[in-house]
Amino acid sequence: MIRANVCNKRRFIGLFIILFTVLTSTAQQIPSRPTPPRLVNDFSNTLTASQEASLERKLVAYNDTTSTQIAVVFVNDLQGTTAADFAYQLGEKWGVGTKDDNGIVILVKPKNDTKGEVFISVGYGLEPYVPDAIAKRIIENEMIPAFKNNDYYSGVNDAIDIIIGLASGAFSAEEYSDEGAEIFILVFFIAMMVVMIVFINFAGKVGKTYSSQHDDSSIWKALFWASMFSNSSRHNHHDHWNNFSGGSGGFGGGFGGFGGGSFGGGGAGGSW
Repeated sequence: MIRANVCNKRRFIGLFIILFTVLTSTAQQIPSRPTPPRLVNDFSNTLTASQEASLERKLVAYNDTTSTQIAVVFVNDLQGTTAADFAYQLGEKWGVGTKDDNGIVILVKPKNDTKGEVFISVGYGLEPYVPDAIAKRIIENEMIPAFKNNDYYSGVNDAIDIIIGLASGAFSAEEYSDEGAEIFILVFFIAMMVVMIVFINFAGKVGKTYSSQHDDSSIWKALFWASMFSNSSRHNHHDHWNNFSGGSGGFGGGFGGFGGGSFGGGGAGGSW
């Protein structure tokens, strides 16, 4: 009896050591948090410098106005683990998001000698806005078709636009799921563009009465978002969803750093 208990304890300890080794090994394979901090990190050299900068400006602007952090990471190798686990571990290690767990990791492993893989990992706080089924739909509708054409920038950019719309409440997951709602979303974007133009004109007139010391960052933010909304009529088919887009604008400084968010395993993936 005693010998049996000793054997069971040894088995348990052995399993614990194996599990600990596997988890530690996986954690060591995850890239270290970038310094200086960035929201777009292309470790695979897939994007051009201008494409990377465009995505970074958009995501920094969105983080500055909402505190929601969306990290985009490209890697050449998943180091023997799954895309889901890699994205989850990276989100935890980097602390993507804030204490409200409002972070998202978009992980892309481009197709090379092995199949291409993508995973959208969603923090606790954003799971109601970007549920697993919607993350899967974004991957299948927006990302993989572009990736198959070797257009990684458009695939990621379009996915970001949808996620921003969902997380901001511009439209719901149900509305995005409904193909017939595309017209509604297009009308929404056009209406927002008109509102922003009116607001900017008004702000410009009021701004003339301000002193030279006045902080006009809010006007520049309005200009930035208006420039992104203005692109909403440029595309056809499912691209009606896409344009919070642009990246041609930008304001202010760089990304201030991740805020310690955590992830619960929510999200979805795909391959091609």
